Amino acid sequence: MLGGGQLGRFFVIAAHEMGYKVVVLDPDRNSPAGKIAEVHLCAAYDDKAALDEMARSCAAVTTEFENVPAATLEYLSKSCQVHPSASAVAIAQNRISEKNFLRDHGFPHAPYAVIRSAEDVPAANSGLYPGILKVSRFGYDGKGQARVASPEEAREAFLTFNGEACVLEMRLKLDYEVSVVLARDAAGNTKAFPTAENAHRNGILDVSIVPARGSAEVRETAQAFARGVAEKLGYVGVLGVEFFVCNDSLYVNEMAPRPHNSGHYTIDACVTGQFEQQVRALCGLPLGDPHQHSAAVMVNLLGDVWPEGGEPAWAILFAQTDLKLHLYGKHEARAGRKMGHFTVIGEDVRDVLAAAMDIRKRIGIEDH
Repeated sequence: MLGGGQLGRFFVIAAHEMGYKVVVLDPDRNSPAGKIAEVHLCAAYDDKAALDEMARSCAAVTTEFENVPAATLEYLSKSCQVHPSASAVAIAQNRISEKNFLRDHGFPHAPYAVIRSAEDVPAANSGLYPGILKVSRFGYDGKGQARVASPEEAREAFLTFNGEACVLEMRLKLDYEVSVVLARDAAGNTKAFPTAENAHRNGILDVSIVPARGSAEVRETAQAFARGVAEKLGYVGVLGVEFFVCNDSLYVNEMAPRPHNSGHYTIDACVTGQFEQQVRALCGLPLGDPHQHSAAVMVNLLGDVWPEGGEPAWAILFAQTDLKLHLYGKHEARAGRKMGHFTVIGEDVRDVLAAAMDIRKRIGIEDH
């Protein structure tokens, strides 16, 4: 496993339950995944000695986040199975490549322009304002983004990003957001989880509701687009695809070449969770059944709810008998840092949502 955060930790847990041993490469000595893996290679992702050790000891390699250098995946692929491929990750980790991929394959997306210099900023009559300027690399959870209403604001934001290549996207009039997490194996077989409805706070996923409450057409179209993206990428592994919904029309926002935060509900509400699917796809096993057996609402727990020198009111969560708490084993709580999540499951999504939002409020998470 390249990367040792919470997604890697869940992968290690799933792999252990299925009888596999795991090596984690992550430069953080406090890596949540590294703490429970058989081996933690505490080194940079381009450390050749560490990569050679991983290549010698591992039959297959995957990643838990999109910013592992594509060159690292390409290097390892000469010695062992690597999924997803370096080429697929290279597209997903660069917003310019990602937007061009969507355009070239006919997937609906917000109008955009590539900004490599201040001179590339479009004019006021371009139709891209108001817009969002996003750095092409290393932006996540709302980082590396700025809302801009004019060319002047776009140029100013571009300079604050130190001249990094960016994408300027037109801001769509958003009704809500959805996502689809799916698994695809090397033979092209695909298993998609139900479409999730997502709400964000400060650019970070806050709540996922599954099944999404929009129309069946929106849910099914999102599934079809996600399958199409995976096919055109030649993707093997677990993929998350996020969408904007505007007047019942879907626009692909971005894709994540890994399990997705909005897929955490699958651990408790589906026959096969997204992390078991990741293990299955990587190891050449048949993909599991993604059927959702319970309605689910997932709530992210950020470091903001940790009182200084203390812990959140866990008793409130444990008193809800249909709630599942997952903490990520991170050594320090910080504002905006994902520390865990809880999922409430049940028969009716309305009842589950009401219970989850009540608990969310009682532990001190403010409303949007």
